[in-house]
Amino acid sequence: MRQLITAYTLIDGFKCMVNGRLLFYQENILTFADFIKALYKQEQVNYPKFYKMDALGKLGFIASELLLRNKDIKSYPPELTGVVLSNSSSSLDTDIAHNETIRDREHYFPSPSVFVYTLPNIVIGEICIRNGIKGENAFLVSESFNSELIAGYVTDLFSRELVKGCLCGWIEVLGNRCEAFLVWVENQADVAETKPGPFNPVPFDAEHLKLLKNQNDR
Repeated sequence: MRQLITAYTLIDGFKCMVNGRLLFYQENILTFADFIKALYKQEQVNYPKFYKMDALGKLGFIASELLLRNKDIKSYPPELTGVVLSNSSSSLDTDIAHNETIRDREHYFPSPSVFVYTLPNIVIGEICIRNGIKGENAFLVSESFNSELIAGYVTDLFSRELVKGCLCGWIEVLGNRCEAFLVWVENQADVAETKPGPFNPVPFDAEHLKLLKNQNDR
């Protein structure tokens, strides 16, 4: 059975697009912290735990929130909904912050609130808690965006009927460099039963993943 991409979010630098439409961009924003806070407030997201997350968690949460807010993912059983994410630096941004709390032995004071985010898959946990997702999940690390790896992994989950809907893509934060590309994937047969959305579905494969992610380069 063929799978389709039925929605996507793209955050590149400090610009945010959802389903091909520019949602947010301000030239005067210079830091990731200012960008993610401004985007959160503009979209009127109400989730107090957001402020406690690390940078990767905030980026993944916002990107998934914007992607899924118009998708009826609860029509699928929670255990048949999955999340597969990837990046190149794992949780390095938070690892660096954690290291700063322990490298000075005279002022040794590691923060539990920082340490808890020193695993990249914590962002998956944040997304799953928010959306009630209980199915297959994985965080993959590769040198750069690898559409073949993501498409192959997720397609295998669908072929083994482990998922009926899957959030997947790329999410990277390191310092002020941020990039997120998330897509929502469903079986074509299930999509045919739903009302048309703001995005015309495209086949879920490595080529279409690359085309959507690199659209700003064209």
